[in-house]
Amino acid sequence: MRIAYETMLAEFERVLAKYGFSPERAHEAAEIFAQNSLAGVFSHGLNRFPRVVEYLRKGEIDPAAEAECIASFGAMERWDGKRGFGPLNAKHAMDRAVELAHQFGIGMVALGNNNHWMRGGTYGWQAADAGCIGICWSNTCPNMPAWGAKDNHIGNNPLILAVPRSNGEHIMVDCALSQFSYGKLETMRLAGKQLPVVGGYDADGSLTTDPAAIEETRRMIPIGYWKGSGLSILLDMIGTILTGANSVATIGTFGDEVGLTQIMIAIDPAKFQSADLTDAVIDAIAADVASSEPAEPGREVRCPGIGEHRSRKENMELGIPAAEEKWAEVLAM
Repeated sequence: MRIAYETMLAEFERVLAKYGFSPERAHEAAEIFAQNSLAGVFSHGLNRFPRVVEYLRKGEIDPAAEAECIASFGAMERWDGKRGFGPLNAKHAMDRAVELAHQFGIGMVALGNNNHWMRGGTYGWQAADAGCIGICWSNTCPNMPAWGAKDNHIGNNPLILAVPRSNGEHIMVDCALSQFSYGKLETMRLAGKQLPVVGGYDADGSLTTDPAAIEETRRMIPIGYWKGSGLSILLDMIGTILTGANSVATIGTFGDEVGLTQIMIAIDPAKFQSADLTDAVIDAIAADVASSEPAEPGREVRCPGIGEHRSRKENMELGIPAAEEKWAEVLAM
């Protein structure tokens, strides 16, 4: 089934208003979920919405809490998220990083004690829309084994890099440091599909493409094996140092995935060169990548982020694809 963007937005807004959001904040928060779904990232749009509402029901998210700056030094600021609504806190933190970047050339907001930010790409795209290079990441609860381990002591800490193009067709990579995020596993399971490559271990300790089996064992493999494991550990260390807040290990003691640590960095390339020159550099590299000979005849080779533009256009025209059971959950709220 497909749902019109405005219909989905209105339902999200209706539910959030019932759970204590002011009208303005309910609309702003609903837009984040609806835009994620519009972009084709259902794992952090419609499919994740019921879980967020459950956190609201349990009182683990304060819908009225707003992050505040608790320390600043030039282009760097440290914020306390007060365990408020993660996506809004993250959005406002990136807004501030962009503001600092326009002033200093680079800006960073270290956001601690926040809740899940949903889709990290939201904030990379946000920086790019403002003409900035965006770099951001979040830690998580312990949900992935370190390389060589069986039990989970590190997070699949998502990392986002985005570069802006004047026409709005930004280039962005948004990736969990596990081969597949838990949201992607859920999306594939709900669709009755297997993963395209192995993503983790089943109960017998064998690598598998079955998303349900990996969800059951919670033994995901990191991207690049030991390389992804190392990246996860270092991102957690850097984020914890800069925020003075919670590490993956500490978050693991909370019972639920709350109190996360997130870093927002914006860089303004206009301090060095015109937007036209930046566009020319990005266009040339993207064109070179696209000129690659496909390993499979007829298959497209492209930069990350290109598919999102197409999804947005198609889903705005035809409606957003929706898992019926998830949509029914929202309507019933």
